[in-house]
Amino acid sequence: MAKAESMSLLDFQKYFGTEEACADYIMSKRWKNGFSCLKCNHNEHYYLRTRQLFECRKCHYQASITAGTLFHKTKQSLTVWFWAIYLVAHDKRGKSALSLSDVLGLNYRTAFNMLRKIRAAMKDRDSSYMLSGVVEMDDAYFGAPRKGKAGRGSDKSKAVIALSKDGLNHPEYLRIEAIDSVTIEEIKRVAKKCVKPGSTIVSDGHSSYKPLAEEGFFHDAKAYYKEDKDDFLKMLHIIIGNVKAYIQGTYHGLGSRYLQSYFDEFCFRFNRRFNPKEIFDRLLNVCVLSSPHPIS
Repeated sequence: MAKAESMSLLDFQKYFGTEEACADYIMSKRWKNGFSCLKCNHNEHYYLRTRQLFECRKCHYQASITAGTLFHKTKQSLTVWFWAIYLVAHDKRGKSALSLSDVLGLNYRTAFNMLRKIRAAMKDRDSSYMLSGVVEMDDAYFGAPRKGKAGRGSDKSKAVIALSKDGLNHPEYLRIEAIDSVTIEEIKRVAKKCVKPGSTIVSDGHSSYKPLAEEGFFHDAKAYYKEDKDDFLKMLHIIIGNVKAYIQGTYHGLGSRYLQSYFDEFCFRFNRRFNPKEIFDRLLNVCVLSSPHPIS
């Protein structure tokens, strides 16, 4: 198989053009030493394409290739799933459900639910990482412009953005969590979920961040009006602007119900920004090893 860095469209069609090829890839990830029958340990099998099952040649025991994966009980073919993952990985602006449905000939709801599952797999992967060292945190507001109160009193959807920095003050990893409101409890919840204890959290002087020092973090709170506004939390604010442009440009604004999944996709891409040519390989691997994620 071609290396991830060289997985062109022609390579993709060559290596994942059939159900059997996609099933073989899944098997190689789930059974690294080759298929072995769960009943008799025989290692030769048939693949039943229409049912997505492996059948032992000796005892005829059947094992689902997709059980326990993102594709469990799917009505779509594996080739359609692999195409969807490829298209998502190769569009850095993000792939809308409308665009995916047009390209793959799916109805909108099917494309929408497939994307939700793919983004859930992205979240699974990144949720295992905790930010550490120096971590900048701020809250931001997402949604179409509305009349009424702005800033922390806004009725727009709210989120906390946390960015770790390296020793040279360069951005490393990103986490974004939707919150109900900018309160002490919500800020503490996000910090405990995303940041390793003992890390230094840098924020503005808002009262919701002050108790972080009592939760196992070093807290460096700075009064916004006393800092250089063009430099204070500069990279974090640039990223917030990029997230808003990403959501508005590709998805034309979102309601609060699905906002977290779009944050998850943005973070997945950002955290792999230095290896963009490997995103397809990584995303495909994540989807194969992810849990089913039933859609409600």
